Amino acid sequence: MTKIVFYPVYLLLILSCVESCSIPGSLYVLSPQTIPAGYHLTKVEAVGCDPETLHLTVEDPSFTVQSNGVVVALSPVSVATSGRTFSVRAQDGSGPASEMEVHLVCGTKQKTNEKGQAILKRTKRRWSPPPINILENDVGPFPKDVERIASNSEAKYDVYYTIEGPGVNQYPLNIFSLDKETGVLKVHQPLDREEFPKFILIINALDKVTNQPKDEPLDLTVSVDDKNDNKPEFSGPLIFSVLEQTTNLVVGKVEATDKDDPETDHVKIKFTLKDGLEYFAINPDTGVITTVSNKLDRETKDKHMVTIEIRDLKGAPNGLFNTATATITLLDINDNPPTFRQPSFKATIPENKGETLILRIPVDDKDLKNSDNWISKFVITKGNETGNFRIETDPTTNEGLLYVTKPLDYEKNSKVNLEISAQNKAKLNGTTASWLTVPVEVDVTDIDEGPEFLPASVTYTIKENLPNGTVIGTYKAVDPESRNSNGITYRKQTDPGSWVGVDQATGELTVTNTIDRESPLVKDGMYIITVRATDSSFKTGTGTVTLVILDENDNIPLIPERLIMCEEGDKLTSKYIFPEDNDNSPYSAPFSFAISEEYVDTWNIMAINGTTGLLEQKKKLPTGIHDVSFFVGDQQGIGKKQTTEVRICQCVNGKCIDKDRSVSLGPMGILALLLPLFLLLLLGLLLFFVCTTKREKIPLDDMGYSAGILLPSNTEAPGDEVDATHIFKPDYGYEQGVKSSIKGSTMNMGLLGQKSTSTIGGHSVHDNGFQQSSVFNTLNMQNRSSSQFEKYSLHNGSRVFGNGAEYGSGLHASELTSYQTWRTHGLCLNETLNNLQRSEEDPRDGDDVLHRYGYEGVGSPVGSVGCCSEHPFDENLDFLNSIQPKFKTLAEVCTKR
Repeated sequence: MTKIVFYPVYLLLILSCVESCSIPGSLYVLSPQTIPAGYHLTKVEAVGCDPETLHLTVEDPSFTVQSNGVVVALSPVSVATSGRTFSVRAQDGSGPASEMEVHLVCGTKQKTNEKGQAILKRTKRRWSPPPINILENDVGPFPKDVERIASNSEAKYDVYYTIEGPGVNQYPLNIFSLDKETGVLKVHQPLDREEFPKFILIINALDKVTNQPKDEPLDLTVSVDDKNDNKPEFSGPLIFSVLEQTTNLVVGKVEATDKDDPETDHVKIKFTLKDGLEYFAINPDTGVITTVSNKLDRETKDKHMVTIEIRDLKGAPNGLFNTATATITLLDINDNPPTFRQPSFKATIPENKGETLILRIPVDDKDLKNSDNWISKFVITKGNETGNFRIETDPTTNEGLLYVTKPLDYEKNSKVNLEISAQNKAKLNGTTASWLTVPVEVDVTDIDEGPEFLPASVTYTIKENLPNGTVIGTYKAVDPESRNSNGITYRKQTDPGSWVGVDQATGELTVTNTIDRESPLVKDGMYIITVRATDSSFKTGTGTVTLVILDENDNIPLIPERLIMCEEGDKLTSKYIFPEDNDNSPYSAPFSFAISEEYVDTWNIMAINGTTGLLEQKKKLPTGIHDVSFFVGDQQGIGKKQTTEVRICQCVNGKCIDKDRSVSLGPMGILALLLPLFLLLLLGLLLFFVCTTKREKIPLDDMGYSAGILLPSNTEAPGDEVDATHIFKPDYGYEQGVKSSIKGSTMNMGLLGQKSTSTIGGHSVHDNGFQQSSVFNTLNMQNRSSSQFEKYSLHNGSRVFGNGAEYGSGLHASELTSYQTWRTHGLCLNETLNNLQRSEEDPRDGDDVLHRYGYEGVGSPVGSVGCCSEHPFDENLDFLNSIQPKFKTLAEVCTKR
């Protein structure tokens, strides 16, 4: 017996998951040193693969794999001592590919003949018992004897047995064991075919003395027989849809799977429909659901729930089964036309009113809302031959909206009968019904209309320049109700050129001004006016009159008044002339030209084409301005001799550059240039004068009550009468005052920079916010020829004069006038105060006396100021107009009320 160290023909690895297509990860194959073409190396066995979609490929181009998994050499292959390796790849339609490495192992070196061919040697046949089958889910008891393995070498040698492979020392472990002495194979637990359908075990027979193999290794296949232990299961959602009212239409296919052996009836599933048999049927072998009745009505029932059973063993009573509910939704077809909610409709519209919604037409439709089977489409089938109506669909309510688009005329038709059809976007299907129609009556109401011109626009063709008074035509209007023109008057509404007159009574049109076709008021030879007609109820109507004006030869060709002719050295120059004629053909171009006799020696003119002439020199003329006369006539020969001014000069880009005409400025031009300089000089002098004559501001001492308002008084209780002892009298010298008449005093200037000052009750109050105390000797005021007043000096040396202030010898005249005005105010007010004091004992009026008020403030050196009484004689108080507004309120209480 030949000694073999490792001679596996192939090794199949059993994977833990057999639900995906797989082949062993590696395979060792014993091969000759030289493999001839067509040699079968081994067979690849795939596990869990779909035989219909399984595809095997070989990476090495020297080999190929047949559809049954046999690897065949395509050409002679030499296998080195170290061996040779190539890959085999397997893939079906269910998942990723699986790859296996095939290792070729070279056996004992073979003898070769003279030609180098291997000499085949007969070898001993391998021991190979038949495959062993074990039923899955066996209940035991375990361990359980499966089969006894015996080697042919037992007859000659004392051997023992070893076992290896999946189920023994590879995953899954400890499922099988082998008695080394007797060779009895045992199984130790139940097997699940769905997890491990087959085990390939390797058994060796070894000599007990030398531990050497006495036979080739045995590949023992243990197959697990299937038991119907798995129910069929539904795969995929059981949700289907089908059109309503259809027969023998496929609804959908029910998918189911079974984990049992696909080669047995354990996976032969039968499909059964448990309910809904009046509408649906199911194929028992394929699971395809179809409709069997055209009575499926979505509007009655839009969903059907049916129960489906799947049972293996081809539906045998002892087969395993499952049930589930399938949902079948009916799809809508347009088997219901829209129906009107009323048998007829009526609408009313005033005449002459257009683009108005007059009626809504509601409809009902049982089909699926917002689908093309439900959305209505309305059609006016009768009565709209004149195009006065249109109908649309309201996208929200699905109603028909009937509009009047063109105004209706009551006098022509007071009632309109329409017929409207309600349809859908989609065509009718599965029904014998047709589109429905409904009659609509539209009543037109009469309104009092204005006159109507018949026709609304009229055209007259006339010649231009017609004499005034020429009759163009008569344009009359009629009353729509009476159909006559009685009582209608006419007048123009628009007439841009005032060319046409309209007879008020008859509507006759006459020429009132010269009609000129060349006027800018005429567009494309047409002149448009409008005429307004008014009836006895003052309603109006308007008509349009279009005058098509025919041309007359009333314009001659005109040439430019000035031309520029550029010199070209010694060459005689020329100039193109383009006359203009406002008339149309045949009263305009082509033009004719003729030079005047007095210019025939120096100039010539010729026609270039119908609209252009060429004026050219006959001899060289000096630069400068030359007059040229020539005749230009139109196609009819109508024209005149015209003179143009031709300037001959040197040119650049068609413009003269000579200096024949000098430019000079006259006296006004020179003055215009110098005027801005004079204005700038005057402005500088004015700024200098203002800056140098600005008077310095005089700062004043704030001696209290500087708010610039009347002093606050306590009005809650009567004050004390003014007492002379309260008047603060500084010890200053007195000087002679100045008499001044009250009425003759100047009142328009005040103290302190022309600020008005009022002196009341011993206070000099200035409108700039300052006040100065002054001394009044009220008892001696009337006996003095001149009053003496106290003098105050401010801390900065400037003198401010109150009542009785003294002027220095260096005062300005304006300051003296201010002083006189201020002192006059004081004299007047003090005299008025004395008169009021005298009248207190014998008052003339309850309010015409002095009143007592509280002190104006704590610590004031003087008393409160009372209200002034009216003088017993009329005083001239015009001086009060010069004091500021804030003091007018105080002054008003001293005037006569």
